[in-house]
Amino acid sequence: MLNIALFGPPGAGKGTQSESLIKDYNLFYISTGDLLRKEIKEQTKLGKEAQSIIASGGLVSDEIIVQIIEKTITDNPDANGFLFDGFPRTYIQAYILEGLMIKLNTSLNCLISLEVPEEESVRRLLKRGESSGRSDDNEIVIRNRLKEYREKTLPVLKFYKDKGVCFDVDSTKEIPEVKKSIESIIQNELSKRLLNIVLFGYPGSGRGSQGKAIAKKYGLEYIATGPMLGEEIEKDTEIGKHIKALYENGQLVPDEIVVQLIEQKLENSKNVKGFIFKGFPRTLVQSYILDGMLKKHGSSLSKIIEIEVPTLELIRRLDERSKTNDCMPYDTSTAKIVKRLQEHESKTVPVIEKYNELHGVVKIDGIGTFDEVFERISFEIENGFKNLK
Repeated sequence: MLNIALFGPPGAGKGTQSESLIKDYNLFYISTGDLLRKEIKEQTKLGKEAQSIIASGGLVSDEIIVQIIEKTITDNPDANGFLFDGFPRTYIQAYILEGLMIKLNTSLNCLISLEVPEEESVRRLLKRGESSGRSDDNEIVIRNRLKEYREKTLPVLKFYKDKGVCFDVDSTKEIPEVKKSIESIIQNELSKRLLNIVLFGYPGSGRGSQGKAIAKKYGLEYIATGPMLGEEIEKDTEIGKHIKALYENGQLVPDEIVVQLIEQKLENSKNVKGFIFKGFPRTLVQSYILDGMLKKHGSSLSKIIEIEVPTLELIRRLDERSKTNDCMPYDTSTAKIVKRLQEHESKTVPVIEKYNELHGVVKIDGIGTFDEVFERISFEIENGFKNLK
């Protein structure tokens, strides 16, 4: 998720640059003024509360503002991120936004400040006033607005400068040059982010082969629990011996062992652009574990993809696989195949539903040639992450 705060004094060109950012990066625009008007117009509970405060001459509290922003973010799970305009306005609101981002398991990637000298802002706004007819575009009102902006905004800019995510852009240049400077900042920020993908799909959907191909194309580390466990057995490590004993007794490998191996993989993988997970998480408990592990490493899930294949086609594919060297233990009979598919439905489908509520799950048609499915997955990945192109 790409979250940007765009700052700038009146006349800095925020409106023009906002339009480009929203379009180019599929961001949802968050303006507290617009959101308040929308809530009031729709007469929601928060809207009625805000309307009552405004009618009595008061200022809408931060408590109401943050609830409206949180509601907007959670109501738009398909957005690639959010563009904040006019929020946070104060030092206190900066802390509020930090807390909200943590609660939503995301963060503000950067604050971009469009810098314009006061006299240039005044000149631009007076010129605008000649054609707009806006009563607030006169010099006295303009200078008061600029003074208020400076007094309220400087502490906010310092807050984010101290965090290392505040970037200044010279907005006296031509619009295309300003846009180019902003894009450079965003691309630099995007390049720092790990691309973490969870690839879901029933057995036989092609997750393994597609996951490996995606990992190779985008420089990701492929993490599949089955091969990892098998590797430990092959190396005859202490963990491997334990896993082998569990297998021989018909027992499942506990999360403690799986998590330990994944943790090692995350720590030992250097110079990778991210991770693609296949076979984990399988359960709701494991989904919480994965979220926690990634957060510990300063990262989070970027994309959740599910390859969809009709049940009869899955059974046909698994039956065919049972006659090859790639045969899995659950491929050896129709009864075992059906049992494995039922297990996926009862344990893993709830995980997919959870992720769909929180982040949105991209559904990929798994019917067709390998290359056709691969192209569909690649398109969805690149559609959300322009820095991969």
